Amino acid sequence: MQASPKPLSDPREVAREADPRHSFPSMDSILTFRNVSKAYPTAGSAPREVLRDVSAEVGGGRAVAVVGRSGSGKSTLLHLAAGIDQPSAGEVELLGRSLGGLSDRERTLARRESVGLVFQFFHLLPQLPVIENVLLPAVIAGDRRALAEQRALALLERVELGGRADDLAEKLSGGEMQRVAICRALLRRPRLLLADEPTGNLDEQSGERVMELLLRLARDEGSALVYVTHSRELAARADETWRLHDGRLELA
Repeated sequence: MQASPKPLSDPREVAREADPRHSFPSMDSILTFRNVSKAYPTAGSAPREVLRDVSAEVGGGRAVAVVGRSGSGKSTLLHLAAGIDQPSAGEVELLGRSLGGLSDRERTLARRESVGLVFQFFHLLPQLPVIENVLLPAVIAGDRRALAEQRALALLERVELGGRADDLAEKLSGGEMQRVAICRALLRRPRLLLADEPTGNLDEQSGERVMELLLRLARDEGSALVYVTHSRELAARADETWRLHDGRLELA
C-alpha cells in the first residue's frame, strides 16, 4: 500500500507546492524580490520602466545566472539586491529583512555585513599591494587586522595567488585582478555574493577560469551567488537561470 504524502503544515510551503515561483520566502531564503518594479525619470512625460513586477527568490548556497539583452535591467536588479538602489514599487528582502524600511546608512551597513560585490572592471587600487586590496572591506568595517589578514592570505592561496600578496595590484593580469576582487568580496564571509559581468573584461580562457573559481568558492563558502552574464555557457553552470525580457523576469 502506498504511503500518503506528508501534509504541509507551513502555508508558505503549501504555496510553493502549487507554484515554485511563489513570492513567499523559504526558510533559508537569502534574497527575495516581491513584485518589484523600477522606473527612472526621463526628459519626456513618461518614466522609463526598467523592471516590471519582478518576483523571485534565491535560497542559501544557490547559484543564479541572470541573462538578457543590454538594457534589460540586469544591473538594476543587482543594485536593488545590494540596496544600492531602491525599487519604485514592491519590496526587496535581504535575509528576511526589507531593505525599503532602512535608511541609507542602515542599507550600507546591511550590505557591508551580508553582501559581497564583484564588478566587471575589478575596482582595485593599483598602487596598493594585493593583500591591502583584499583587506579593504575589513579596514572599512574596523575588523581586527590579524584575523582579517589570516583570512585574506587563505583566500589568496585558494585562487593560486598566495605568492603575489605583496605585489602591487597594477602588476597583475586582468584575470589575476578579478581573482583578487573575488577574494575581497568574500573576505567577510557574505551570505550573498553579487557579480555583475565578472568575466566581461577578460579573454575567454581567463574568463572560464575566473567563473570556475567564483562558483567553487561561493559553493565552498556557502554563499548564495547571483551573477550577470551574456554567455550561455557560463549561465548553464548556475543552479538556475533568470531571463530578463522587456523588464519582466522569466525562469529559463
